[in-house]
Amino acid sequence: QVQLVESGGGLVQAGGSLRLSCAASGRTFSPYVIGWFRQAPGKEREFIAAINWDGSSTYYTNSVKGRFTISRDNAKNMVYLQMNSLKPEDTAVYYCAATRNGPTQKAPLYDYWGQGTQVTVSS
Repeated sequence: QVQLVESGGGLVQAGGSLRLSCAASGRTFSPYVIGWFRQAPGKEREFIAAINWDGSSTYYTNSVKGRFTISRDNAKNMVYLQMNSLKPEDTAVYYCAATRNGPTQKAPLYDYWGQGTQVTVSS
């Protein structure tokens, strides 16, 4: 089992920044691909970004490329999502998730999920 806990969400004005953190505990963290997803009210859960086990490869959905950066620190069992130039459409609950299936945008392939952290971007 891997337990994941997100933090760092909040209310920010459009154009602002937030850094989300995902803290992992339980099994050895480093073999897992970590992904960030988000879900807005009335919408499906959406892939945002993923990072491979050693941080050497990252993946982003087009809508956040150039604005969001995913990173990880395996020594601290932490993954981060730096979000810059935030837009009202970025408002959602953000989740981190872990998988050993390799980098993927498909939510069902992730084995472990955090409880989510709310991000609200005001216009």
